[in-house]
Amino acid sequence: GILDALKTWKDISLNEELEGIYQKWIEENPFDKGAGWGQEPWSQKEMPLTEEIVKQASQQSDMAIVVIGRTAGEDQDTKAEEGSYFLTKLEEEMLEKVCNCFDKVAVLLNVGNIIDMRWVETYQPSAILYTWQGGQEGGNGVLDILSGAVSPCGKLTDTIAYEITDYPSTKNFGDPVENYYKEDIYVGYRYFETFAKEKVQYPFGYGLSYTSFQQRVESLEQKEGNIVVKVAVKNIGDVAGKEVVELYSSAPQGLLGKPLRELKAFKKTEVLQPEQEQIVELIVPIKELASYDDGGKTGYRSAYVLEEGSYEFYVGSDVRQATLAGNFFVEETTLVEQLEECLAPVKEYERFLPIAVEGDSLCFQQGEEAVPTRTIPPMEKRKKDMPKEIPYTGDQGYQLVDVLDGKITMETFLAQLTEEDLVCIVHGEGMCSPKVTAGTASAFGGTTKALEHFGIPVACCADGPSGIRMSCGTTAFSLPNGTAIGCTFNTELIEQLYQMEGLELRKNQIDTLLGPGINIHRNPLNGRNFEYISEDPYVTGAMAVAQIKGMGYAGVTGTLKHFAGNNQEFHRHEIDSIVSERALREIYLKGFEMAVKEAGAYSIMTTYGAVNGIWTAGSYDLNTSILRKEWGYEGIVMTDWWAKINEEGE
Repeated sequence: GILDALKTWKDISLNEELEGIYQKWIEENPFDKGAGWGQEPWSQKEMPLTEEIVKQASQQSDMAIVVIGRTAGEDQDTKAEEGSYFLTKLEEEMLEKVCNCFDKVAVLLNVGNIIDMRWVETYQPSAILYTWQGGQEGGNGVLDILSGAVSPCGKLTDTIAYEITDYPSTKNFGDPVENYYKEDIYVGYRYFETFAKEKVQYPFGYGLSYTSFQQRVESLEQKEGNIVVKVAVKNIGDVAGKEVVELYSSAPQGLLGKPLRELKAFKKTEVLQPEQEQIVELIVPIKELASYDDGGKTGYRSAYVLEEGSYEFYVGSDVRQATLAGNFFVEETTLVEQLEECLAPVKEYERFLPIAVEGDSLCFQQGEEAVPTRTIPPMEKRKKDMPKEIPYTGDQGYQLVDVLDGKITMETFLAQLTEEDLVCIVHGEGMCSPKVTAGTASAFGGTTKALEHFGIPVACCADGPSGIRMSCGTTAFSLPNGTAIGCTFNTELIEQLYQMEGLELRKNQIDTLLGPGINIHRNPLNGRNFEYISEDPYVTGAMAVAQIKGMGYAGVTGTLKHFAGNNQEFHRHEIDSIVSERALREIYLKGFEMAVKEAGAYSIMTTYGAVNGIWTAGSYDLNTSILRKEWGYEGIVMTDWWAKINEEGE
């Protein structure tokens, strides 16, 4: 923990008298675990501070460290109330008293998700550090920053707005039955940079350092179907540090409408000494500049298109500081990839659309348009695509390894299995199966004697994503939470971290970690945001790719979750996410697509809820049409534990 790490810092002295006061108070006010599983309160009661205690502490110490904590978990959401998204009155009183008595105050936010930050302007502490939930090495990481051993170099993966009501999704968050994604593709900074810059307190990508950097674009060129940008990064400060280079695109509005900024690439430098410079190369495939036309406005329905016009590129350390680096021109609207309609909504509703302000090409009002609705029933596609039944042959003496060796086809092997065998092979055994590593989430695969007879191994999965959970007393490494991982903006580091995690999985005979969680931070109140990475699909996908590649080093993998649209925990078993096909493809599915295509992911978990009326566990459009046919996925799809399934209309 943070306090444990501070006690190892030999160059400072902690106020032991103040620590003793806190320890005595904790004995009288023990940790509140809640009334049952998933019911732990988001915050713990804060010890009231008297003026005398604070004044006496300020006379003994020249700096105060204030730690504000929030827990996180599944099955409940953050609430727009004190002790959850907002500070409590006692926390505010603490900040007021401490900031009045101390010249130097560092506030550490030991949280899993962003919280309201308006208090910063009121109390004006010297420094604020989002420590996130850093796992077992989190305290040491905080110590490195506070001591100056390492210069901070993380960047926000979410926009922090002044008010929770400033987020466009807040109006349509929390309903127990339906969530209408009216903001559509305008999630996070895509919304704020297009419609509401003035509502941003801290922009996406923001983060301070103990040193300063200068970014200079060296070149921008089109090369072999890519846009290649080279940026010189120089440390112009007094101490060593790392910097993040972020590359954003701005597409022509055209007929479809676009966000003013979209992150397309990023890169973290090495540790740069003062006056040291590094050339960073960023590569963006031109096809990744395309937008999805779900209504046929461009003449290409259900397709990715590049609309004609100038595509501008901006480079900087955050979305607000990024400056123009160059442009790429498309002479005429071009079809990039023709797909088929999938997961389109059935219910009619309106979505956001930018309306240009006359006389200002960079200013837009928030307009609306009707969302294109479904024209192709997925069950008709399923019926049409249904493969022919494989005749049962009985045991022919074949083993599963014979398929691997190319001696027989998978169809020939499966023909040996009875209907009972087929039921068992797609059924997980549930928590703490004795057939696999003790205390893990489930055994699946060859879980019966009959399946074992055919050489089908039993596989093991363990809860994650922040390390292995074994509910039997066995310990494992505790990893940083998803948001902390994203804020590194360092895919090389994360891949190395998950190489270690892969080795630990292998050591414990676990085939897949149930993670990474890669749903989008649609709204700050989603209780599962701590497990996920960002409001941005590209950062999310890049971090997922790094994690899957890292675990693959040891011959194990992670299970991408939750596929797709798990953006609210309240009533998660019943909630229906009503969202356009464009928003799904450009925002909510993009990270999964990157992990499948770039990292070879081969295990995916669906959600509890529904997307456009069909529970994801049984969605043909999601799990077959998109995942397997479009992306070429060849792995397994598992439901979440005790998930529901439905036929349309049920």
